Amino acid sequence: MIKYWQALPDKTKGYLLTLIGVLAMSNVYIFSKAALQELKLPQFGFYWFATGLILSLLLAIKQKSFNKIKQFSKSDFLLLILFGLIEIASTTFFFKAINSMPNPAIVAFMGNLTPVFVLFLGFVILKERFNRLEIIGILLTLSAAFLLSYNPKWIKPDEIFIDGSIYILLFALFGATSAILMKLNVIKFSPVILTLNRIVYLFLFSLIMMKIQGLNFEISSSALKNVIIGAFLGPFLTAIAGLYAIKYIEVSRKSILSSTKGLFVLIGSYLYFNKIPEALQIVGGILSILGVILIIYGKQLLQKNLKK
Repeated sequence: MIKYWQALPDKTKGYLLTLIGVLAMSNVYIFSKAALQELKLPQFGFYWFATGLILSLLLAIKQKSFNKIKQFSKSDFLLLILFGLIEIASTTFFFKAINSMPNPAIVAFMGNLTPVFVLFLGFVILKERFNRLEIIGILLTLSAAFLLSYNPKWIKPDEIFIDGSIYILLFALFGATSAILMKLNVIKFSPVILTLNRIVYLFLFSLIMMKIQGLNFEISSSALKNVIIGAFLGPFLTAIAGLYAIKYIEVSRKSILSSTKGLFVLIGSYLYFNKIPEALQIVGGILSILGVILIIYGKQLLQKNLKK
C-alpha cells in the first residue's frame, strides 16, 4: 500500500487527501449533531477531544514529532498558545452552531463565509486589494449567507435569522483570523504538532468547563459511539488530511474542493436525520460554493497580475 502511495504523482496525493478530509469533515457534522442531542457541550468536547488527543499522540510518537520541539524558539511557543486560544473560540462557536441549527448542512454551507472574512482582514491588515471576481464572489457568498440563515416564519425583528446564525459568523471570523496569522508568520510546525496543539487546548478547555458546570462524566453508549466515530473523523483525520494535502497541492485548489462539503453533509443529514433544507437554503448553499470559487480564482488572477 505504501509503495502504491509513493508512486502516485504529488497532485493526485493532494486531491485524494483533500477528498478524504472533505468526506471526513462532512461526517463530523452528522455525528457531532447526533452526539450533541444527548450531551452538554463541555461533556461532548471532553470525550470528543480526548479521543482525538489519544490518536494524535500515537501518530506524533510514531513520527517522532516531539523531537522538533527542541528547535522551537520562544516566539514559536507563543504562536502555539495564540493558535490554541483562537481554536478554542472558533471550535466552540462551530459546535454551538451545530447544536443550535436544525440542519447541519446549513452550518456547512455557511462555513464558506470564512474566505470572505479572510479577504476583509487581508484588506485591513495586509493591505491586500480586491479585483472584480473577488468582489462578485464576496457578494455571492454574503447573499448565500442571508438565504441560508433567513427565517421565513419570522414575526419579530429579532427572529429574522434562524437560531445559531451568529455562531457561524463568529466561527468564520476566528477561522479567518487564524488564516491571516499564518500568513503573517513563517510557521515551521509539522501538521501533527499543529493538530496536537489544537486538540490539547480544546481538551483542557472542555475539562475545565465540565468542572465549572459540575457535569457528569458518565454518558450513554450511543452518545459515546457517535463521539468516538466523529472524533476520529474530525480532530484527527480531517485535520491531518487537510494539513498534509497542502503539501502536495495549492491551498486554493484544496479550498475549492473543501467548499463542497455542504453537499455531502446535505446527503448525510437526509440519510441520518431525514432532514433536508428548504429550497431557499439549497439555493444559498449553491451560491456559497460559487462565491468561494470566484474568490479563489480572483485571488489567483490578482497574484498573476502582480508578478507581471
